Amino acid sequence: MSYYRALLNRKRSWTPINPTPAPVAQGAENTIGRALALRCLELPVGEWITSATQRDLPKDDYILQLLQSNIADEERHDQALQNAEDALGLARPFEEEARRIRDTVLGFGEHPMLKAVVLERSVFFVLLPIFRFLGNVGLRTIASDISLDETAHVATHGLVCADLGISLTKRLDRIRKEVVEWMVSDLNVPVTKYGSKDFWIRQSDNLLYTGVAPELEDTSRARMPAFFESNSQNLPEYY
Repeated sequence: MSYYRALLNRKRSWTPINPTPAPVAQGAENTIGRALALRCLELPVGEWITSATQRDLPKDDYILQLLQSNIADEERHDQALQNAEDALGLARPFEEEARRIRDTVLGFGEHPMLKAVVLERSVFFVLLPIFRFLGNVGLRTIASDISLDETAHVATHGLVCADLGISLTKRLDRIRKEVVEWMVSDLNVPVTKYGSKDFWIRQSDNLLYTGVAPELEDTSRARMPAFFESNSQNLPEYY
């Protein structure tokens, strides 16, 4: 079985929740607001993948089907994050800057698959655990659902880049670091290791350069809300 087919077979669909308003960790409000403002990158990632399907791709019978599935995921991610922002209202002061970041990356001429995988690996895989460890129960549910998709995305898009011989550029490396530094610039939750801006900048570096972040090993443990302690709006639905 091809690796692309194996990735496709592992995927499952889910329905975005409409989370209830609830506080996030004190000292993380602006960081979570900026992370939610970066939801404006979800749909462009889908557009980049669409653009990539119109170029040369590795020879595999399942790759187009897998990429089309990943494109559909981005639309669901955008809806899930919009639902979170509708409940929390934390992103509004930061949306103009997030759109500037989006427009800057859109103007880059690198291969669209490379732009997608850099953002997924070193920005999305930072903001999602921020939601899990510093957010509320609704954000934890959303982060868990999106993370399952993004794991498949990073594997897919990274493999395509490797098969096509596409390498990281200094410009993309610089912009992803600037984005993460902006996102966590005033993060200060001293009661947990996840409340330090330096911690998250380090995770982004590790994820991009090595593909792993040992300090995030806790993300491999389930943190799903129990049905008896959560409003039903914060519980996921899979099919």
